Amino acid sequence: MTELKKFDFKQGFNRETTQYAEEGSWFDGDRVRFRAGRPENLRGYQTRALGSTFDGSARDLVTWSDSSGTSRIVFGTPDKLYEQDGDQLYDITPIVTAVTLASCFGTSSGSTRVCCSDAGHNQKVGNYVLFTSSAAFNAVSLQGNVYPITSIASANVFTISVSSAADATGSDVGSATFQYYLPTGFSVVAAGLGYGAASYQATVCASDTRAWNQPASSGIPFDVTQWSLDNWGEDIVANRSGSNIFYWDVDSSTIPGQVHAASITTSPISVNSILVSPNDRHLIAFGTNEFAVDATVSGTFNPMLVRWSDQDDKSNWVPAADTTAGEVVLTDGTKIIGAKRSKNAINIWTDNSLWTMAFVGPPFTFRFTQAGSNCGMVGPHAGIDFNGVTYWMGFGNFYRFSGQVETLPCTVRRFIFDDINQNYYTKVYAGTNSEFNEIIWLYPSGDGTECDKYVIYNPVDNYWVYGTMFFTTFVDKEVFGNTITTGVTAAGNNIYNNEPVSVFVGANNETLSSFVESADFDIADGNAIMFMNRVIPDYEMVNGGKIKMKITTQQFPEASEEVTKEFDITNATQKVDFRSRGRQAKVRVSCDSNGTSWRWGSLRLAVQGDGRR
Repeated sequence: MTELKKFDFKQGFNRETTQYAEEGSWFDGDRVRFRAGRPENLRGYQTRALGSTFDGSARDLVTWSDSSGTSRIVFGTPDKLYEQDGDQLYDITPIVTAVTLASCFGTSSGSTRVCCSDAGHNQKVGNYVLFTSSAAFNAVSLQGNVYPITSIASANVFTISVSSAADATGSDVGSATFQYYLPTGFSVVAAGLGYGAASYQATVCASDTRAWNQPASSGIPFDVTQWSLDNWGEDIVANRSGSNIFYWDVDSSTIPGQVHAASITTSPISVNSILVSPNDRHLIAFGTNEFAVDATVSGTFNPMLVRWSDQDDKSNWVPAADTTAGEVVLTDGTKIIGAKRSKNAINIWTDNSLWTMAFVGPPFTFRFTQAGSNCGMVGPHAGIDFNGVTYWMGFGNFYRFSGQVETLPCTVRRFIFDDINQNYYTKVYAGTNSEFNEIIWLYPSGDGTECDKYVIYNPVDNYWVYGTMFFTTFVDKEVFGNTITTGVTAAGNNIYNNEPVSVFVGANNETLSSFVESADFDIADGNAIMFMNRVIPDYEMVNGGKIKMKITTQQFPEASEEVTKEFDITNATQKVDFRSRGRQAKVRVSCDSNGTSWRWGSLRLAVQGDGRR
């Protein structure tokens, strides 16, 4: 006798064991979340800076509204620092050196290669240079343009490539100003270079040898370049890992994008990350130079050092009786990984521990307390505060802190940590989506070197999901009404409005496929082979399109699968007739219709006892 049997599944993905052992759960999926316990697809995204792409992958991003009410975005890549004003993107990368030179250019007729002479330039391939006060020569015009350096001819000459070829061979006899940008960093883990890394004229490749001015690989890896950004009032303080600290004044120019971030020359010369303390407004450096007795900026570098400026004075870093500047060396770890504000304190992670830093006033200024051990964070942006509780990704576990450190139960832990590329832990980026009570971690998977996956935890409804996503930063919607992200695509790197209301396509109107798949479930407690001949779907769809549904059956958990035909479900579908048999089954619901919003409810199957034949 045929009966209609209802099947429901727990919210979230559950795959800590086998697909059969997770019966009653959703097991796999992509681009879905759960609302009131039911799966639905994520919304889409739109390009924010119209027609603008940027150099490099964003490593940190901050949004805020200035005193005039203008909503702003600043983000940093290994190459540059950018500000977005309206729908325009501006380069505000710090300029570290400027020189004015005479007779400094050389061209060859018909070539786009320009030689630039600057004795002891100390540049590298990929660095950027802005030419000002430069007259055109041999049909080449450089004034006002920024170029990447394409090769290093010698310690005194580098080359750039221009768009139009020169019409003559010769040298420019005029003068020009070279403005050198902050040197570019590293987007991948790379071996260091050094003149002492190999013998003189050692082989560079099969057809070449190392010249006198050509460094060889030292074998010492360079870390991926990071940025840390924060507000100083309505302005921005910025640090690129390994450099000093920079300051960008919103009101410094009436022409957007014409004023670059400037060095805080009295800040420590080498800093790994920064943060502004809440309420008391100290500028804090994590992993930096110790205070030197002569008050220079280049004391001994200590990766476990926390150092802060005078209160309300980002330029004064000298501890004295009349300042609140100071420093403390943390223990339990080899280096400070990152820091985040939470409630009235700052959480600081080393590679092994968590510390809290709370303002207590003179004479000590801050109190440091170790909150936990064996709970280090994988990267500088892998932690986030949500409703006063701090969450982070550690080495093999997720954690939370609300007075004590707890390992966060995770139903997809094994899958995520088997999937993530551990060589690029430092690129993990945590964000929040308060609209849906979500904490998201972006991460590189497999052999990937950029973030291409995500894992989401909902602490209110207590479930986990994961999927594919090409974003590298993620900031909540307080300023713009939707989350703001940056991403890496074949068409270029861009900044996006993420999940605007009623948008279910990508930035170029591309289809965003989604699916959810259950664990294996017993059709009748697994005791008998059952025959199924009808499914009654429960769903919602907006904007037309269709949902696809597939039922797969098995005789035993490890037996070969018997795939039932995939059904198309539209708004007109009331039931679907089919024929299938087995002890266990699983269901997959997917959608690849352009612009469709869908939500799945319960599953009802018409089943009856059957035999092997």
